[in-house]
Amino acid sequence: MTFYDILVFIHVFSAILGMGPGFVMIYVVNKATNMTELKHAYYIRNRLHIFVMVGGTLLLITGLWMGFLNTYLFQQGWYIVSLTLFLVALAFGPTVLSPRSRPIKALLSNHQGEEIPESYHELAKKLFFFERIENIIFLVVIALMILKPF
Repeated sequence: MTFYDILVFIHVFSAILGMGPGFVMIYVVNKATNMTELKHAYYIRNRLHIFVMVGGTLLLITGLWMGFLNTYLFQQGWYIVSLTLFLVALAFGPTVLSPRSRPIKALLSNHQGEEIPESYHELAKKLFFFERIENIIFLVVIALMILKPF
């Protein structure tokens, strides 16, 4: 097994461990019926996000490393588009998702009672809209990595 093969192995496992949990993060919180369940769902969501961050970081590092070992990849359209889309999706975190999740975190920590307030649903709808866009971007990246269409 060559060093490149090891990088590919790490890259694929990072995709599974890092991106997989990202696709279920919305589903985890959507099933909550009261504030106790919602707070617990967000606790689980935050724990899953650790896998997403570590996996995403390893994906970027191994993907670039493979590109530097085989520089012809930087001439492949699928590689450039995948890398660009991946960086756009990563930028979603601090620029789009974090500002929309802050009010939800504040609501969860300050709300009293078991009923989920209507304001949460409005905030979550906005956040989840952008998370779905990010998931679509990641699905396109995965398809490009598998199919290598151009």
